[in-house]
Amino acid sequence: MSYNILTDCALAELLNEGDEEAFNHIYKRFWKKIYNETYKRLKDTEIAGDIVQDVFADLWIKRCSRKIENLNAYLISAARYQVFMQYKKTAVKSFFEQPLELLNQPALIADSIHEVKELKDCIYEWMSMQPEKRREVFRLKFIEDKSTREISEVLNISQKTVQNQFTISLHSLRSTLSKLLLLL
Repeated sequence: MSYNILTDCALAELLNEGDEEAFNHIYKRFWKKIYNETYKRLKDTEIAGDIVQDVFADLWIKRCSRKIENLNAYLISAARYQVFMQYKKTAVKSFFEQPLELLNQPALIADSIHEVKELKDCIYEWMSMQPEKRREVFRLKFIEDKSTREISEVLNISQKTVQNQFTISLHSLRSTLSKLLLLL
């Protein structure tokens, strides 16, 4: 039997019957597509390869219990689910989910507090070098948490001017902080 000419549906039916050669042809036909689908989301060749293997291993293991009508859609969905599970597994845990051992390290906390203080000092130093309007816009936006409309009313300038000053401030601050981080 020439498996190359079989449709995806016919291969899925043969797979359901336990035909190993049908499984091999499904793998050859779809592995690259599944790999690319996975890699473009994860940007990690090793993890993408592992997920492809997991998807096809699961396909073989559950071949008798699944009635697959659209092989392409099934495999893409299975890969996307595995990618989602990978995201979930590697996602940064929130503060409350972190292990308690990490919270019981006063040296790290003290270092963090010191670093935050240094960062704030750098930002205040940067602010002191900014033109008055820009400094005020930045202070009102970030320190007092005011909206663009509120800032325009307080400073008696247009909202567009507030937005422009704010954008210039962010670019300048990012540039200054990136240079500082390179030095550190």
